[in-house]
Amino acid sequence: MAKNQPNESEAILDAIVTTPYKYGFRTNLETEEFEKGLSQTIVEKISLKKNEPKFLRTFRNKAFASWKKMKSPLWASLEILEIDYDNIQYYSVPKTKKKLGSLDDADPELLKRFEKLGIF
Repeated sequence: MAKNQPNESEAILDAIVTTPYKYGFRTNLETEEFEKGLSQTIVEKISLKKNEPKFLRTFRNKAFASWKKMKSPLWASLEILEIDYDNIQYYSVPKTKKKLGSLDDADPELLKRFEKLGIF
């Protein structure tokens, strides 16, 4: 097989990934998100958003610095594409207008999804 031609498995995977989602599990909730990508700024923003103590922010920053020095592994006999870390959303949470005291306070859209998924 020529190197530039996708094999059958790659063609199947490509078809799955590019086909629009059809199972109806979309939930339109208002969210708060940070921009895509992983950077020192994103690491700091996540830590601040979570109101983490200084020791934990320091740990996150050291871990990020160590991660930046790492190289992707070389997989034996596998052709695995590099992960595009700049195309990943690292922080996205539903916006809440108030602190939830019970499920009765939760967004009705979210509760509908839970029910559809069989959680309730």
